[in-house]
Amino acid sequence: MSDGNPTVVVLAGSLKGKTFVLSEAEFSIGRETSNSVCIKENLVSRHHAVIRKEEPAEFSIVDLNSRNGTFVNSIPIKQRKLEPGDRIQIGDSLLLFLPDGMESSSDLLAASRAVRFDDESLTTSSLVQLRPEDSLYLTFQSKRRSALPAERTVSDLQTLLKICAELNSTRGQVALLRKLLELIFDAVPADSGAILLSDDSNQPVPAASRSRRPALSSAVVVSRSVIQKVLETRAAFLSNRISNGEVAEEEESLRRRQVESVLSVPLLLFEKLTGAIYLETKEPGVQFDEGHLQLMMGIAGMASIAIENARQMEWLETENRRLRSDINIEHNMVGESARMRAVYEFVGKVAKTESTVLIRGESGTGKELVGRAIHLNSGRSGKPFVAINCAALTETLLESELFGHERGAFTGAIAQKKGKLEVADGGTVFLDEIGELAPALQAKMLRVLQERQFERVGGTRSIHVDIRLIAATNRELEQAIQAGTFRQDLYYRLNVLTVTMPPLRERREDIPLLASYFAKRCGEKSARSVKGISVEARQCLLNYDWPGNVRELENAIERAVVLGTTDLIMAEDLPEALLERQPIAGVQLTEYHQAVKETKRRLVLDALDRAGNNYTEAAQILGIHPNNLHRLIRNLELKLPAKK
Repeated sequence: MSDGNPTVVVLAGSLKGKTFVLSEAEFSIGRETSNSVCIKENLVSRHHAVIRKEEPAEFSIVDLNSRNGTFVNSIPIKQRKLEPGDRIQIGDSLLLFLPDGMESSSDLLAASRAVRFDDESLTTSSLVQLRPEDSLYLTFQSKRRSALPAERTVSDLQTLLKICAELNSTRGQVALLRKLLELIFDAVPADSGAILLSDDSNQPVPAASRSRRPALSSAVVVSRSVIQKVLETRAAFLSNRISNGEVAEEEESLRRRQVESVLSVPLLLFEKLTGAIYLETKEPGVQFDEGHLQLMMGIAGMASIAIENARQMEWLETENRRLRSDINIEHNMVGESARMRAVYEFVGKVAKTESTVLIRGESGTGKELVGRAIHLNSGRSGKPFVAINCAALTETLLESELFGHERGAFTGAIAQKKGKLEVADGGTVFLDEIGELAPALQAKMLRVLQERQFERVGGTRSIHVDIRLIAATNRELEQAIQAGTFRQDLYYRLNVLTVTMPPLRERREDIPLLASYFAKRCGEKSARSVKGISVEARQCLLNYDWPGNVRELENAIERAVVLGTTDLIMAEDLPEALLERQPIAGVQLTEYHQAVKETKRRLVLDALDRAGNNYTEAAQILGIHPNNLHRLIRNLELKLPAKK
């Protein structure tokens, strides 16, 4: 190997025989000359695929949405970790991945060569077929004795035990298939062989191959007719004295192929056909016999289970990595609804990037929690997370809070002060209510986003900061742009990656989970034991629209915990606004709350009648604010008569 770096050897195609060293972090492959490997073939896209260095000793290949796809070991991929000896098919070119630090590549080349199907029909004068139920090593038949010598039977059993131990200690499907072929070559006199696995359409696809002859140009040849016969009959196949086509052409075909013997066995898993093992020998005078056939049936029986387990384990590991990166992220959010799972997936995807994020949603939906989750799962998690509410301070105070000030910059500035942007250097800045930012500060923030620099209030020296910006708003910024209160260029800078937090009324299935979480937390804070929420209280929570979202729910639960007197949160412990709503079928309010509700209904209807359905006058009659009257009408679900 060159300089200790992994290499790619071109086994077939226009660059056949060439070797490329993976010395760059990204190794591109495509038709354009700017690629690390330029393959001038019609089936290759301009930018087809890239090999990336993930860790010091790990490489992955990524298909760049190519027109004809990228294949690893004959399997189409979008992204896959590369293993030693993996065969990469791009267009008509076949590339072999060889890792660094290998003492010799000849065995790996032999074990990783391409597979070519021979479509000519084979005829033979010597054929043995063996079904699984007749196999010596797959079934126990007390009445049937083995025709094999005792010494050979003992040797075969020792071989099976060795293979079983080796397969059980090998991780990964690719490594397992290669190890299996290596063990088979130690046990039977095969010159070349391949393992073929059934795809979704039950077609045999080459998954691994091996040859004792390490020439780069040669491919392992597999007889399609033999494989089809094995898959159709589900029986093992042994053939000696082989010819291609008609028997009359036997001598010519033997000279051309020089095949002495062919052996193929099915891979069966609980009656399910998962593939086949194919072996050939070309050594003059060396042929497979019935003993080899019996041994291969036993090996195939063990291998079927091992291959399926490896395949399932590989799928589980891939799924686990996906879930860990997309969903099981570190966060303080509560919810299992589809809307929240989409939020978790968004956080998992954007956390590792440096892009600006805009979080939209109504007040109280947990936008800051999303911002903190993005920070916690990013490479900046060890640095500060600084949150600033743009609506909480006046323009002057907010400017000083964000950018800092120099001594004497204004009255009361008796010392230099670092701003929040400077304090957050290396970390994340969360700007809540970004839509409330004054126009002058919007211009300054635009410069921060573009150049990552600013001046303190009263200062002249530019300060450079390394920050990631996450902004949040409950306003419709597009409308603010049309109204001239928000800069369009700042909006474009902020709106790189956007997520909208769903209001609580659109994820009602999360309400019981959130309520239980808040009840437990509030109970611990108030030193009061709360064992749960009653059915009636739970239905009241589900029936309410929660205009204040999660924040309002938390306040309602805290009130219930503090004012409640039992181990359960009861309906009467909840705020009256929740009880004013019509209960859903099957839930009865207490007699007291039902009477209060009916009284409110009569008072509101009477006041509206006296005011001629004028809401403002009716609110004056009741002595409440018109907004409260609207809330009562909505919560009580009153059907008002048409205005006279």
